[in-house]
Amino acid sequence: MIDWSGYLGLILQGALVTVELTVMGSALALVMAFAAGLGRLSRFAVIRMLATVYIEFFRGTSIFVQLFWAYFVLPFAGITLTPLQAGVLALGLNVGAYGAEVVRGAVRAIGREQHEACVALNLGRYHRMRHVILPQALPLMLPTFGNNAIELLKGTAVVSLISLTDMTFQAQVVRAQTGSTLIPFATILVLYFAMATAISAGVRWLERRAARGLDGVRV
Repeated sequence: MIDWSGYLGLILQGALVTVELTVMGSALALVMAFAAGLGRLSRFAVIRMLATVYIEFFRGTSIFVQLFWAYFVLPFAGITLTPLQAGVLALGLNVGAYGAEVVRGAVRAIGREQHEACVALNLGRYHRMRHVILPQALPLMLPTFGNNAIELLKGTAVVSLISLTDMTFQAQVVRAQTGSTLIPFATILVLYFAMATAISAGVRWLERRAARGLDGVRV
């Protein structure tokens, strides 16, 4: 008989790594999404070009290749990352590129009259974006941001390829040691689903909060 308590504890330890990777990767993705998304709307051609290159490059190349570059190739340039750092960097930059288009699209969806009202109030570009445009655009972004966060969560499984002990890696270890495939992979299936459900619930809560006070506002 196999004592599953120790093996399941191993998978739960991996789940903590997965959560850590998801949280940090999502934070980086959010920063990159706003930086590149607003960069695409910049008055300056150089900034628009740099934002476009970043978005197209990371959307147009494989996350596997990006991860291997971060972990195996960057050391040749003198930049050595831990598996966790490489995973956060690759996932954050990859998902951030998709999020950037969400930001750009949401900002452009705000009605022209809102921009005209800002001009009438003599608001500068920063205050216009900070106090008028982004608060209205945020509720439009959140559903897709939630989808992106869930995709990032599922994408964390690729970091097992560089020996980061996330729960997919630990499930493979348990499978190798016990010979059982069903129990370890059924366990991580349930854990992934539970984490995705928590993200969905959190995003729906944020949507409700972000939409407060915007009733009747034309966007």
